[in-house]
Amino acid sequence: MLIIPAIDIRGGKCVRLFQGDYNQETVYNDSPADQAKKFQEDGAALIHLVDLDGAKAGKPVNLDVVREICAAVSIPCELGGGIRTVEDAKAAFEAGVHRVILGTTACENPHLVRDFISTFGADRVVMGIDAKGGRVAVKGWLETCKFDVFELIAKLEEMGVTRFIYTDISTDGALSGPNLDSVAAVCSRVPRCGVIASGGISGAEDIKNLRALGKENLEGVIVGKALYAGRTTFRELDEAANE
Repeated sequence: MLIIPAIDIRGGKCVRLFQGDYNQETVYNDSPADQAKKFQEDGAALIHLVDLDGAKAGKPVNLDVVREICAAVSIPCELGGGIRTVEDAKAAFEAGVHRVILGTTACENPHLVRDFISTFGADRVVMGIDAKGGRVAVKGWLETCKFDVFELIAKLEEMGVTRFIYTDISTDGALSGPNLDSVAAVCSRVPRCGVIASGGISGAEDIKNLRALGKENLEGVIVGKALYAGRTTFRELDEAANE
């Protein structure tokens, strides 16, 4: 299981929001590229990038910063936040990212997902499913869309999606542990797809609990605040994920 450190970018800086609330922001590093280098030195094999300004604006905003990050490390980076069109995705790939994450587009225009997959390939397009009270949240988690989580996942799998990032917003940044039941349910719903869990990780015990679910398609876990707040280290989490 991969431990995937997260870098959320707002105003060109590395920040964390509490449960997606733009009014509850903490700046952890003025240089996201330096933060990425640190994660690589710690042993990360993949970095999860989120353009928070882009998620709110509906188009990528921090691509210059993303370009700096991708140039600073030799490991792949994935990017979400504001990628709504094939052109947006092309710009992200030109900035150096390995794969893009779709969220709002997948919810508002599911038919467009086929365009992304046919243009770039399923391995370079990931679906971000952000859950809020069982519904799918969009536009930087500021709104919810008409689909419930499982309805949208089923629809997207039919369109050729092979990988999902599942975030339970109620656990994000709370350091209270992941929603194990929800993660297990998502993994069971799409057994042929890879699933990456996000939200709530506070330490190695949470990683062990996720592993104990016994879901072979649970590929990785995204970790943010626990690393930034010093609650744990990448090495501790990585050891728990692979012991």
